[in-house]
Amino acid sequence: MFQKYINFFKDWSNQTKYAKWLVKYTKPYIPSLILMMALSLITSLISVGMAIIGKYIIDGATAGNNIFTGIVLYVIIIFTMQIISVINSLLSVIINEKFSFGIRKQVYERILNTCLEDISNYHTGDLMTRLTSDTSTIASGISTTLPSIITLVVELITTFFTLLYYDATLAIFAVILGPVAVFSSAFLGKKLKILQVKVQESESNYRSFIQESLSNIMIIKTFCQEDYSSEKLTELRNERLHWILKKNRMSLAASTAMNCTFQVGYIVAFAWGAFKLSTKSITYGTMSVFLTLVNRIQAPILNLATTVPQVVSILASAGRVIELQNLPEEVKQEEHIKPENIGVTVSNLTFGYQKDLIFQDTDLQITPGEFVAIVGESGIGKTTLIRLMLSFINTEQGSIEFFNQLGETEPTNGGSRTFMSYVPQGNTLFSGTIAHNVRMGSPDATDEEVVAALKNACAYNFVMEFPDGIDTEIGERGHGLSEGQAQRIAIARALIRKAPFLILDEATSSLDEKTELNVLESIRSFTPSPTCILITHRRSVLAYCDRELRIEDKQIFPVN
Repeated sequence: MFQKYINFFKDWSNQTKYAKWLVKYTKPYIPSLILMMALSLITSLISVGMAIIGKYIIDGATAGNNIFTGIVLYVIIIFTMQIISVINSLLSVIINEKFSFGIRKQVYERILNTCLEDISNYHTGDLMTRLTSDTSTIASGISTTLPSIITLVVELITTFFTLLYYDATLAIFAVILGPVAVFSSAFLGKKLKILQVKVQESESNYRSFIQESLSNIMIIKTFCQEDYSSEKLTELRNERLHWILKKNRMSLAASTAMNCTFQVGYIVAFAWGAFKLSTKSITYGTMSVFLTLVNRIQAPILNLATTVPQVVSILASAGRVIELQNLPEEVKQEEHIKPENIGVTVSNLTFGYQKDLIFQDTDLQITPGEFVAIVGESGIGKTTLIRLMLSFINTEQGSIEFFNQLGETEPTNGGSRTFMSYVPQGNTLFSGTIAHNVRMGSPDATDEEVVAALKNACAYNFVMEFPDGIDTEIGERGHGLSEGQAQRIAIARALIRKAPFLILDEATSSLDEKTELNVLESIRSFTPSPTCILITHRRSVLAYCDRELRIEDKQIFPVN
């Protein structure tokens, strides 16, 4: 038992860190939150006032007095509270949406600006869960739970002193169970936080599997794995359900125990009021105040205790979001060399995955305007070299440096991609129009420039056969196009950038030989001629290259 408390307080630094992070992101919304809390406090104060008005109405009716004014006032207050409640709900929705988008946008931007090597350690489904479910939990907590806690505290204090005015004994008894409830909730806090993390992790696994299986549905159908995939989804659902039920059972058990405890308190208040009424120590109106206020003083205590799981969920989700925000931002040099006639020098490069070296103390220089083919067996390191040049991954030893004919140099970094263009392996198109996909390479490009890029990529003719031409809608991963057509759109996307350094990673593998050679002829005709690196298995393209390089035995060799 004692060890559990030690462990809880050991984690206190993390809880504090998460809380500070929440405060930082809450600052822009403080005015709106203050307005929400003010409206809630007004509602709480009015509700206490209604109990007092109810007392005078009952006492007046008992004495035979005119109670019309009191009833009208009571009705007006009820409708006023409803209007305030509506306004409060609208404010909560607005803050929730703005806050969740604010966090989501910043985390999304951090993912985009993090080194590809670091972000690749996370599954896409897990990233989606953190960007959606976790941010929604945080936003809901800020827009609902936080104002609720402050309002409940004020309501508790106000109700307590009002009840104290009428009966000190009853007031003290009504709150005596409060510390027990709070202590019990704090005791459960660490366990609930662990369970919340388990729930979110199982949600990530669940979403990851759905996302991955839908992305690779062709493989599932090819190998007749429909039944297996369905069973796997059910298995992940059951795991998720297990943690959800475990978390909710604990929360419900705690809530039920506290509810029963407070019901005992209400029964005692009722019996005490009935006894005093029988001895004519109080009026019927005062009896109604007793019952109303005892209920209202216990409700905030109960609600405060039940907010502990919500606070735990918020902190757990904050921790998962903070983990992404703490990812190192990739290095982007602000000053760049003049983007004309770019070459690259690789010096003493050593790099490997885990313990397996891909390159070891190797050198390479490609001069501006050169067309260079890189060949070698699959898995030998061709794409790795490209990723190192693009600064998607970082060198372990040695350097990669770009240079121009003015003698300016720049080490490879995230910013150097501004003068590079790249056609990766595989289908990398987005859903949207063909023009939208081509403009990914140059967002401000005109329709004429889009058409010119399509012509250079030998894609213009088939695109114009579509009824909507460049405005033709395509699906995810270029659905609606053949592999060869999708590859030519990707080449057009790279060419419209007009970058002085072009990388084609098996970019023409899905093209027939004639189309492939036409694309290369088009690129070679550019003025000024870009520096071009082609990763290829086809010997036919070598006729368009100035040099051929081979990767072998962790070294890069020129082929004579």
